[in-house]
Amino acid sequence: MDQVFAPWRIDWIKRDEGNPDVEDCVFCELPALETDRENLIVARSEHAFVMFNNYPYNPGHAMVIPHMHTGDYTDLDGEQLLDHARLKQRTFDALEAGLEPDGFNAGLNLGDGAGGSIDDHLHTHVVPRWEGDTNFMPVISDTTVIVEALEDTYERVREAFAEQAGATVPDQDSAVVFEFE
Repeated sequence: MDQVFAPWRIDWIKRDEGNPDVEDCVFCELPALETDRENLIVARSEHAFVMFNNYPYNPGHAMVIPHMHTGDYTDLDGEQLLDHARLKQRTFDALEAGLEPDGFNAGLNLGDGAGGSIDDHLHTHVVPRWEGDTNFMPVISDTTVIVEALEDTYERVREAFAEQAGATVPDQDSAVVFEFE
């Protein structure tokens, strides 16, 4: 029998359900707390932000999230849509530079039937993939194995965001900021 050694996951296992700082929408409230590193918010722009998924499918599983609270993609106006798309491009670049995956899965879960756990605030998943990263664990045992602590992934990808043209780094605990024209 193979063993999976992931001691950093104990914090996730022992966590309290939910986030005590959030009353309504996690994607509306966490960016307002100004605790980016703690909340895994790694980059921001005027109309969107990038946050790592607390329940990742793979290392580096990020979400590009518009600030506007809506579950309907067509609610985004042209400026919001373009800003979201540009930040998504920057996310692909940062994940590529920081993690060197072989590819990506990206997409949105829209509507109740799409399988997302948060359906009233749209968000685009960006999941780095490596050749051979799918094995028996998710298929047979309904288990995923994350091979790196979220904090380590955060640091590598944040550094990759910070090295991009036009990036501003307010301080060591804040997300990297982009201003798109």
